[in-house]
Amino acid sequence: MTEAIRGFWVASATPLAADGSVDSAKLAAHAKQLFGKGVDGVVLFGTTGEGTSFNVTERVATVEAVLKAGIAPERIGVGGGFPAITDSVALSRAVLGLGLRHVLVLPPYFDRSATPEGIEDAFAAIIDGVADDRLRAYLYHIPQISGVAIPTGVAANLRKRYGRVVAGLKDSSGDFKQFQAFRAAAPELAITVGNETDIARAIAAGGAGTICGMANIAPELVKAMIDGKDVELRMQAAAEIVLKTPSFLATLKAIMAAQTGDPAWLRVRPPLRALSDGSAFKRKLDELMAPAIA
Repeated sequence: MTEAIRGFWVASATPLAADGSVDSAKLAAHAKQLFGKGVDGVVLFGTTGEGTSFNVTERVATVEAVLKAGIAPERIGVGGGFPAITDSVALSRAVLGLGLRHVLVLPPYFDRSATPEGIEDAFAAIIDGVADDRLRAYLYHIPQISGVAIPTGVAANLRKRYGRVVAGLKDSSGDFKQFQAFRAAAPELAITVGNETDIARAIAAGGAGTICGMANIAPELVKAMIDGKDVELRMQAAAEIVLKTPSFLATLKAIMAAQTGDPAWLRVRPPLRALSDGSAFKRKLDELMAPAIA
């Protein structure tokens, strides 16, 4: 079984049923479709998956359903970040019992005055609470969203304390200098990037690969970045289609609805508001994707 997330992983969007619950069948079908395009694995309930809008019970039930639909546990990671440490522990224990190992954990994002020592204590409390050597934890650095950065020294200390249980770190800061700082401080960590335009140079600098949201709508373009093809400008333009809107998540889902012809993909959970149509965004993306990537 994989020791750490490496290669091409997707931060999956979460499809919703009319009552706002997770449409697990559609989620499994989405994952299988992505696997057919060269994707190695999917992370459920991360930022792109509206993760903080789903409780422990909902996340575990979804993982159970996706497994029953035929998705292998080694190809699934799950967002395990909660304000309450006990919830992170409960989620991690539950998915380990289902055969998963990969759990992405946010720092204590409610208290933005947390010190580096306090942040390390929070991660340590989760790992000690889970108390299972099967766990492969990934520190999730996305300070522009969570409001709390993970200090490089904390990442290094946790790896020293827990060894391979702290398997990696996802850097979604969009700051390549930050990625380099993590690599320098904790070279044993498998560090993935969330910023798609950094994929090629991150891999060249020893990064483990990517866990990214744009792969939901442009997996071929992300794969080209991983393969080192000269498509960085196209990726930047594609990312701007969704980033330069009031809601990245609502826009991404609107594009998925237009791509699939399935308006159910438009659904989001509060506080997000669904868009009515994503066809204009899809057309912009299609223009970038043509001609085909050589």
